[in-house]
Amino acid sequence: MIALKEAYRAGLFQSGQLSKNVVAGLVVGVVALPLAMAFAIASGVSPAQGLYTAIVSAFFVSVFGGSRVQIAGPTGAFVVILSGILMKYGLAGLQIATVMAGIILILMSLAKLGDVIRFIPAPVIVGFTAGIGVTIWVGQWQAFFGLPAIGKAALFHEKLYALIMSLPQTHLPTLLISVISLLLILAAPKIPYLKKVPGPLLAMVVATLIQTIFKFSGVATIGSAFGGIPQGLPAFAIPSFDFSDIVSLIGPAFTIAILGSIESLLSAVVSDGMIGYQHNSNQELFGQGLANLICPFFGGIAATGAIARTATNIRQGGNSPLAGIIHSVVLIAVLLFFAPLAANIPLASMAAILFVVAYNMSDARNFVRLIRVAPLADSLILLITFFLTVFADLVVAVNVGVVLAILQFMRKMILSAEVHKISHSEIEAAVQKEVASHSEILVYTIEGPLFFGAVNAFERSLAHISKDPSHLILRLDNVPFVDLTGLKMLNEVIRNMQKRGIEVYLCEANPKVRRHMYRAGIFKTLGRKHLWRSFTAAMEKCETELEKNNKNDQKVSGQLQPV
Repeated sequence: MIALKEAYRAGLFQSGQLSKNVVAGLVVGVVALPLAMAFAIASGVSPAQGLYTAIVSAFFVSVFGGSRVQIAGPTGAFVVILSGILMKYGLAGLQIATVMAGIILILMSLAKLGDVIRFIPAPVIVGFTAGIGVTIWVGQWQAFFGLPAIGKAALFHEKLYALIMSLPQTHLPTLLISVISLLLILAAPKIPYLKKVPGPLLAMVVATLIQTIFKFSGVATIGSAFGGIPQGLPAFAIPSFDFSDIVSLIGPAFTIAILGSIESLLSAVVSDGMIGYQHNSNQELFGQGLANLICPFFGGIAATGAIARTATNIRQGGNSPLAGIIHSVVLIAVLLFFAPLAANIPLASMAAILFVVAYNMSDARNFVRLIRVAPLADSLILLITFFLTVFADLVVAVNVGVVLAILQFMRKMILSAEVHKISHSEIEAAVQKEVASHSEILVYTIEGPLFFGAVNAFERSLAHISKDPSHLILRLDNVPFVDLTGLKMLNEVIRNMQKRGIEVYLCEANPKVRRHMYRAGIFKTLGRKHLWRSFTAAMEKCETELEKNNKNDQKVSGQLQPV
């Protein structure tokens, strides 16, 4: 309850702020009503389950999450994933996977992974989000145009082809309702007297009135497709499952957890920029995990932070978790008093809402702009993620996109790692003369992380020393970190240099790098007094050793002179 406590301490529950959050919660609850039902229908479950999800998830995320203003519920990002799980494992399998995803999210929060997940590369996020938008858009053609069922088309291009071929069978009354709904959603924000009414809600109400008055034959409604929405609160029920199902559902559960964490933290970051408040990423994952853990026991599905509803909350003056709680109360009131009215809601109006949602998700302008202005590698990662999301699978797309982004990052890190002989200008003025006067002392500097990707550059640079010096100083002041492979390689280089009669000295390593060197046993190979905090001290040690060696040589040569 961190967000609740902080909001209370900040005085956001006082009368002046209280009214703002109540109003914001009322507005967001109204906005969430059609969206929750639309996303549930698109996911393959009943609209009632969308409302149950919105009620439970918004409450638990508001109370136990890490953001003051986050509004959770069913979202477009989950549509593709949930519909696929539902088709393969059934509703019980989807609910068990959601429970498992909730547990995974809680474990991720305890492992402090929130700060890592929020930095998923932008090309991957934009790519799969745009891909989801395209998939949702095509997936709603049947409801929008009133097309007959096309059967089971496993692949996207097969489904698209079947839909295009069935367009001549468009049901005109359904299309009329869809177009009217779409126009209302787009035009409402621009009409002075209607801009205060949420476009999706206006479209749903008008479409319902049209169908109620004219009773068009063949127009699918919530009543004809799902039997309406049950009046009253959902009952607590434990989903039926077999322990053997848990193993097969681990993959889908991880998919829900990862996608949910990305979406919720992305929404939280956006809200931070709008209100100037820094959310707690790990606490937010805990709230999201708890919400997904509990939702299935009340008939709900997977939920995450909803960017559009969160932004609406903020624009209406919401600045505390109270707005999310009021949002849940509004939806509970709808279930208790207005559920029977939902029977005449046309699915065409839901499809129109999802058309707009899909367009907003795809963010076509930003998508095209990024391809034009981003570096070639990032543009390719974005396009690969997008096409894999559309034509293959979201899980595959995210995995491939992240791996490619990591490889690209490694490539940049490898190019940034450099090992070279130090120039006269790079040496401090105090020791320039000493270095210049001692040809037996060679100074090299390592710039960049000393990790497995920089091994070749390091070995090549030191292996091609043309003339063996008696002393080699390696400056590590520009090495931010090392890994096991880098330490192993450094150990081997020191051994090889020692075999060639070269004394190796390390200097200026930061405390973390020195600590890793101790653990890796570098100093057993290096010997005593061969690691120094400063370059000057290392240089003085080399000079002392040289003078000692020269005296010993003179002494030996004097003893060997003929009598």
